[in-house]
Amino acid sequence: MSSRSRIVAFGSAAAVAVIGGICAAVFPGLTGQLLALVLISVGLGAVVLLVFYEVGLSEDKERAAEQARREEGSNRSSEAHPRPRLRPRGPRRLRE
Repeated sequence: MSSRSRIVAFGSAAAVAVIGGICAAVFPGLTGQLLALVLISVGLGAVVLLVFYEVGLSEDKERAAEQARREEGSNRSSEAHPRPRLRPRGPRRLRE
């Protein structure tokens, strides 16, 4: 997600919550309360979901960077220190 799309997503979620608060003040009675409850819940729920999404994206980036470091390290170690060839073992004697 680009920074512009993040700003739009969080801003629209916050705007829905604010509009819910305004609806509570403008529309009297049960209609205003229900409208406010729904809009505020949707707005704040969207903010929470976006926060979790951002955390997941940052963990994915970190995991990808760690995997790249591991692959780079394994390539270096395999080139610098090739595995020595093992010599064949002779037959073992059985203990009596």
